[in-house]
Amino acid sequence: MFTLVLALLGTGPANAAAPAYVALGDSYSSGNGAGSYISASGDCHQSNNAYPALWARANSPASFTFAACSGAVTSDVTSKQLGALNASTGLVTLTIGGNDAGFADVMTTCVTGSDSTCVNRVNTARNFVNSTLPGRLDAVYSAIRSRAPNARVVVLGYPRMYIEPSWWCIGIGETKREAINDASDVLNTVIAARAAAHGFAFADVRGTFAGHELCSGDDWLHDLALPVWEAYHPTARGHSGGYLPALNAKD
Repeated sequence: MFTLVLALLGTGPANAAAPAYVALGDSYSSGNGAGSYISASGDCHQSNNAYPALWARANSPASFTFAACSGAVTSDVTSKQLGALNASTGLVTLTIGGNDAGFADVMTTCVTGSDSTCVNRVNTARNFVNSTLPGRLDAVYSAIRSRAPNARVVVLGYPRMYIEPSWWCIGIGETKREAINDASDVLNTVIAARAAAHGFAFADVRGTFAGHELCSGDDWLHDLALPVWEAYHPTARGHSGGYLPALNAKD
């Protein structure tokens, strides 16, 4: 996996005091869907428009390691993304858990299947989130704290996918939209609880995305898209207007 390390080695007391920043996680942190991709990042789909890159440009950290990768699950973070963490790391951010819960398969099933098929798949994901995901998150969070004992860690959540109610949402009905959104709420609740248990901040992006979900008419998320791997991911506006303000509020 490609890891971008951007050293910002200016002079002066403000730069010297800025923390080393490491961005971990999945496609919602790498910037899949935000365009302006870093070619060397390959299938990790790291974007110059992703919230970690935006924060780094605005705050000039002592160093910036962009380790987030599209498709990552919790075990990928612990096995592939923690190399830059150390006692000097001042800030760590991440989104993780959606792929463990089968986010992509949930969306595919709900878009292509019946209401009952969608609801059944969502319920399977909800059961996983409640029963299995907490332990996986604990493993990730413990590993981060062990390697970066002095860092401020901000765990960011996931937006709700659809605005409710919506009278002109094409291709997916109210039953499916409600099931998907309810599952997102459960996922955020579990992530927030485990983050708090480890002393980490939780940045809830549902508020900053409110009014900009799919079917809002001012979407900050891709619907079905080409390339298909961008579907159901935040746009560049979703990162600058949704994720970045949520991070800034917790940083």
